[in-house]
Amino acid sequence: MGEVVEIMFGNGFPEIHKDTTPIQTLHSNQQECHWYEETIDDDLKWSFALNSVLHKGTSEYQDIALLDTKRFGKVLVIDGKMQSAERDEFIYHECLIHPALLCHPNPKTVFIMGGGEGSAAREILKHKTIEKVVMCDIDQEVVDFCRRFLTVNSDAFCNKKLELVIKDAKAELEKREEKFDIIVGDLADPVEGGPCYQLYTKSFYQNTLRPKLTPNGIFVTQAGPAGIFTHKEVFTSIYNTLKQVFKPHVPSFADTWGWVMASDQEFEVEVNEMDQRIEERVKGELMYLNAPSFLSAATLNKTISLALEKETEVYSEENARFIHGHGVAYRHT
Repeated sequence: MGEVVEIMFGNGFPEIHKDTTPIQTLHSNQQECHWYEETIDDDLKWSFALNSVLHKGTSEYQDIALLDTKRFGKVLVIDGKMQSAERDEFIYHECLIHPALLCHPNPKTVFIMGGGEGSAAREILKHKTIEKVVMCDIDQEVVDFCRRFLTVNSDAFCNKKLELVIKDAKAELEKREEKFDIIVGDLADPVEGGPCYQLYTKSFYQNTLRPKLTPNGIFVTQAGPAGIFTHKEVFTSIYNTLKQVFKPHVPSFADTWGWVMASDQEFEVEVNEMDQRIEERVKGELMYLNAPSFLSAATLNKTISLALEKETEVYSEENARFIHGHGVAYRHT
């Protein structure tokens, strides 16, 4: 076996392992294989092989890495957490975006909190009714290198309907007088010292976000991992927090990851109407979401359903939950 050398980036990136074990190739040459390793919890890690590290650095707000992986293509990593992978990010973004837009009677304007990689905007702009999309991300560096490397989103970044704002989403929403049909939370996971955990709090939802929705407006957010062993990290408290702010309807969706959608109006769309709305409203073919997958994602298992029902904790600045890991601000304290 070859020697394994561990390299820990000083700015808090996950480990990259260099494995010099000889690999059988066409020319029988010895090659080096680098591995990305992410800490899921104190006693759990996962890793996968790399072709190269395309970018790594630390912005004012976050540690950022863009990795070219052998199995998943280009992978965006923020604060040591994989945010999306080129090969399967469409699953996350279709589930985040399309249910809310398809449940709305006629969505024209959308505000994206975060979304710097451009994938959320790409999915929104597939809808024929959309007139304006505001994408507000706090980190110019994330946006710049995603525009450079994630070419699948080039058309979205160039679309005239997209208004790109580099600013804190809370401050931008507070400043704007207009209201939006849909507001999307395409945010990084809440980690201690990260830039966005306050955008998951009751005070933000109640005082800043809800007043910026139109009467039929819908808010949807990614809500962290929602598996059997992970749903109590942040998913259940985010769900319960939105229930305190929005009446009467706050559904949840889980497909390993979790999403929560909220509105003050009942969602009128029936699941069996979703395929028809997709055909009428969406340009091109969706790769993942259809009526059966929407129904299955909204049908939660007994463990998670009971946890949502029994959750009492409300997410606040003083009582925040975090997933494993730390952001730049934490390391500077």
